[in-house]
Amino acid sequence: MLDINEIRKRAQQASEKATDAMKKTFEKSEELIDKLEVADLEQEESISAAKVEEQLNANTDRQVEILGQIFGTGDMAQMAVNEELLQKMVNDKVAQATASTAEEVMGQLFGEDMGVLSAALETLEMEDTDEEYDLEFNLELEQNLYVTLEETMARLEALPEPEPLPYKKNDDKWERFGILLSGIVSNLNSHDLSGMDVEEHIPVMEQKIVSLVRRSWGIDGRSDLLDMIRYLAQEGYILRYQLYSEASSPEELMDETMDEDDRESTSRAWRFAQQYKSQYSPGFMAGWDIGRAAMLTRWGCYLGWITESEARGILWDLSQKVVEELHSWREFAQSYLFGGLMWKLLCGDNSAASYLGYIADAATDLLTGKDEQDGGQWHDCPWPAQRKIGFTL
Repeated sequence: MLDINEIRKRAQQASEKATDAMKKTFEKSEELIDKLEVADLEQEESISAAKVEEQLNANTDRQVEILGQIFGTGDMAQMAVNEELLQKMVNDKVAQATASTAEEVMGQLFGEDMGVLSAALETLEMEDTDEEYDLEFNLELEQNLYVTLEETMARLEALPEPEPLPYKKNDDKWERFGILLSGIVSNLNSHDLSGMDVEEHIPVMEQKIVSLVRRSWGIDGRSDLLDMIRYLAQEGYILRYQLYSEASSPEELMDETMDEDDRESTSRAWRFAQQYKSQYSPGFMAGWDIGRAAMLTRWGCYLGWITESEARGILWDLSQKVVEELHSWREFAQSYLFGGLMWKLLCGDNSAASYLGYIADAATDLLTGKDEQDGGQWHDCPWPAQRKIGFTL
């Protein structure tokens, strides 16, 4: 059994050590911040203890602000993350001694479906309105979402895009194309799209990415990562949409372990598949599956769970799969919208309409650029033209 007192004792020792290190750092900067005067509040008996603590916190914040101007971003990030990790250590130990975390429960409930939260919940750009959350799923709302989907897909279809170009097998453009397959989630999270790394390698960003991947996908290392990428590339929503399309009723997809919410979610997704099965084949889901797999590949490389050489190989394979099914960046984005709505229906998430808008805005930026004049990253890297296998005489 965990000894909470022992945990607190060790945390206190670590805290004192970290505080001592921070003190030395502040002392080194004393000459540069000598204009900052900290009152000796302990001698002011007329000031309450709460006021003393408030003033000390304010002074500390001011010191950190000045230090931010003295030191580089990496130095300040390292100090911040050390303090954050210290608190996390205590919280984790206490959580282990009590019960499973809410994140673990969510992971067990939704599995790989939680993965797109990187684009739906982890970005500041995606703030859903209270009015939308007040809505309850019903047949009328589902029909409205179908209309929103079709209108948004039509908006993307009208965007300008260069004609597909043939890529040679060893063309360097394949690497660039593979990275850009992660474009939608990268755009929503303001990730770098110029190379394999999604962010600068500083502790605070690495901690953010590892937390996102663990919480949203339940992935905790190399083995989990490769399993999930393999699943998305070989099964994913392509298979799920196919199964839902072929089922003659939603009951065929249910079992006795499902509660009422699960049964309703299954029925919504089944109606979605029935609505579109004559218009879109299962292969149309390739953009939704491959786009997320590409993002996981880049995240895994950034965290060191796979090498850059392995990441390039995975992105090459993903690229070959997606160009077999889709024919343009516009179609890729439409696929992402299509799969995203089915996911929202399965999860029972009423933010579906806003979510479709966020995806469309990201795709528009990638195709046209922020100013809609020079073109975005997708526009600068034309879609690979499908190679002709041969001729029939």
